[in-house]
This record gives sequence, C-alpha cells and structure tokens, in this order.
Amino acid sequence: MSTRPTGRRTRAALALTALLGGAALAGLPATTAAAADGALAVQYRTGSGGATADQSEPWFKVRNTGSTTVQLSQVKIRYYFKADSPDASYRFACSWAVRGCSAVTGTFGTLAHPTATADRYLEIGFTASAGSLVPGADTGDMQLRFHRADWRTLRQSDDYSFGGAQTSYADWNRVTARLADATVWGTAPEGDDQTDPPGGGQTLFDDFAYTSHTDPALSAHGWSVRSNSGGPGVPGAAWDPSKVTFSASDGNSVMNLETSTAGTGASTVHTEVLTRSMKFRNGTYAARVRFSDAPKYGPDGDRVVQTFFTINDLKAPMADDYAEYDFEYLPNGGWGEPSNILYTTSWETYDPDPWQAVNQHSESRRSFAGWHDLVVTIDDTAITYYVDGQHFGTHDAAYLPERPMSINFNQWLIDLDGQTSTTPRAYDQQVDYVLHVKDQVLTPAQVSARIDAYRDAGTSFVDEVPAP
Repeated sequence: MSTRPTGRRTRAALALTALLGGAALAGLPATTAAAADGALAVQYRTGSGGATADQSEPWFKVRNTGSTTVQLSQVKIRYYFKADSPDASYRFACSWAVRGCSAVTGTFGTLAHPTATADRYLEIGFTASAGSLVPGADTGDMQLRFHRADWRTLRQSDDYSFGGAQTSYADWNRVTARLADATVWGTAPEGDDQTDPPGGGQTLFDDFAYTSHTDPALSAHGWSVRSNSGGPGVPGAAWDPSKVTFSASDGNSVMNLETSTAGTGASTVHTEVLTRSMKFRNGTYAARVRFSDAPKYGPDGDRVVQTFFTINDLKAPMADDYAEYDFEYLPNGGWGEPSNILYTTSWETYDPDPWQAVNQHSESRRSFAGWHDLVVTIDDTAITYYVDGQHFGTHDAAYLPERPMSINFNQWLIDLDGQTSTTPRAYDQQVDYVLHVKDQVLTPAQVSARIDAYRDAGTSFVDEVPAP
C-alpha cells in the first residue's frame, strides 16, 4: 500500500460535517420499498390529435390499483414512437402537472429492435418530491409534450402509442408502466426489452443541459449546488452557487465551476456540485472534465484543486466503512508537490486529529490541461482508474466501499501560499457529462458507446439507480 503525503488534508477530513453530515443529510428523502403486490393503471389522452403536429402531447394519469402504497419515484412509463428520421433528436417538456412539473422527468431512448411503429420511446419518471400513491389514488393530470429539436413538423399517426381519437382520459395499454423494475401495465412493442442486463446495469447519465444553478430541473434531477460554509480549502472562503454556470461547447452542454480569489480568505470563492443521494457503490463511474493550468484572468500560481470524486461520510475517526475515490488535478502543485500533478486516490479511512490516513494512490506529474475522459470502476476485487482510455492505476480490495456514496465535482484552493498577490484571479473547471452504471464494469470504449447512444437518442438525463 502506498500513501499520500501525511500533510495532505483530504476534503473529507476538512468538510464532511459541513458538506455531507448534519443538516445536509437531514434533507435527504426517506426511502420506502415498493409494494410487492403493487399494481398500476395508466390513463392517456392526447392534447394534439392530428396526424402531424409541431409537437406530440401525450397526457397521462397514473392510478394505484393495488392494495398498498406505491412510491412514484419507483415508477416508469414508456410512450413508444417512430422517429421521423434516423438522425432526428427530440426534446421533452412538461406544460402542467398536478404534482408539479419539477417532480416529473422525461428521457428518450432507442429500441434495440425497431418495429414499423416504434424505434424510440419517451420514458416518464418521477422524483422523490412526487410522493406516493395510496390504494385507489392517482397522480392527477400530467400534460406532457415533446418536439423535434429543430422544431420541424413531426408525424405521430404512425407512432405505436399514439391515439388520435383519445381526447379524454381512458385506460391505454399501448404504454407500459414499471414498478421497481417489474412491468405492471401495458403491452410494449416487440422491439422493447426492458430487462436489466445481467449483474445490474441501472444507469445515471446527465448531459448537464441546464440553464443556470437555479434551473428547477437541476434539483429535480438530484443535484445540490453547495452554498454552506466550511472546508476544504482556504479558511473563510465562500461556496457560491452562482459561480456554477451552464453553456454550450462544440454542440454539447457544459457545466462550468469557477473558483476565484483576491488573495484573502474573505475574497475567495469555491464551487461544488454533488448528488443529494448517497446511493452509488459498485459499478462504473465516468465523466468528461476539462482541467485548466492557467487562470481565466489574473496572475497564475494558486494551489487550486480540480476534482471528480465519490464519497460517503466518516462515522467516527478511523471508521472502516468510510469510502472516497478521487480524481484530483493540481495544476500548480500543493501538498508538497512543486508543479502540476494528477492524483487518483482510494480511501479506506482517516483520523482528522491527529492526522492519520489509510489510502492508496496513483499519480502522474505532467500537465493535464484540456478535456479528459475519466473512468473509475469498482467491483468486488479492485478499484481501477482510466484517463483518456489508458489505464492509470489499480488499487487493492482493502479499499473497496462498504456503503453507498455521492457523486461530486468541486474546485477549490488549498491555501493562498502559492500566490500572495491581491490582484483578482479566477480558474475554470468544466464538466461535459457524468455516467454511473450500477454493478457493471465497463471499458472506456463501452463508456464512450453509451454516451454516444444517449446523445444520438437526444437523451440528456436518465436516473435508474435505485435508492439504497
């Protein structure tokens, strides 16, 4: 086992209470298992009944026909349609919903075996805020719609799930409903195989197609933009949600984290985005991240840390069920390093005072400025890291996680010793996408294929990973 320098203070040692403990964890929704005898019925009507339209408008109500309460977060509805052309992409929107549009999600997928009336589907899901359905209750009206990304007229008369005459709600078995990964309603086209791959395969994918840190979809999709004070990094620094922004780059949506300072703790701003739920454990984690060596403005030299990592909370000093798996790029060094270095680190545990650390790391001392594909896989034998498709390091089974974790991105300054100027300066870290596939070890090439498939289908967000 190799260990990082003993002077290094991980973000976990300095900030777990503020970031993952206390009030932050208290805000997580409670989880309830789906009813074993759960049954659902889906009613449908169309808000746009023509053979062609500017947008298709499938409206739904979901009713609990079973005898026990159903958690809507475990329900998925699929509406099947025929794409207007092989390269057509689509966008989802919610016009109105009784339970709130922020509680309803919509993602697109491609059928593995297309039919004459279906080669795509729109999958409707629910966030935890949608709540539950007691026996006999329904969701109320969900007025949904989707359109071509280029707003060209679409044809819906040849879509498997479309019913042009359905102008009032009625049971509709040409859509399917799944509860806790079991189909409980409807008949899918022959080309739809909703069976999970062997060994799991539930996926989180996010293309970060948001408008701002206040976009309701960002929270609805399970992300938190940090605003609470505390470590890691410069004492007295703020964590500013407004410095997390979104834009387009080379045709893809991109999340940007800006960190800035004018040489004092009070002027220093850090940024972090993390999943609210700690539900990720074994499987594949991937992100495309742009590291930067130089500030976007102002003098260079700050000991900045740019990251992609997973983590859970330390229950007690040296507790052996702690876990953390990091990609950390230091463009200007730090922790005893004089210049740029990329670390990958797998953590077993630590004690913050006096400092003790049990971890294993790999490193590369060169510039990593620019875009990089980062992949880490975790199975029952090892933790393996890849950068740009190349093996970066494998860490031992002693560092495997015992409990689920969150997924995080942050950028922060270790201290202000690397650059003492009081001239304002700022650094950017960008994120193109994030992917987690539960309980499956994918190669970097398989990760790329997954990302391409989602983007080809016009899918910007999927979260099938169940709560722990």
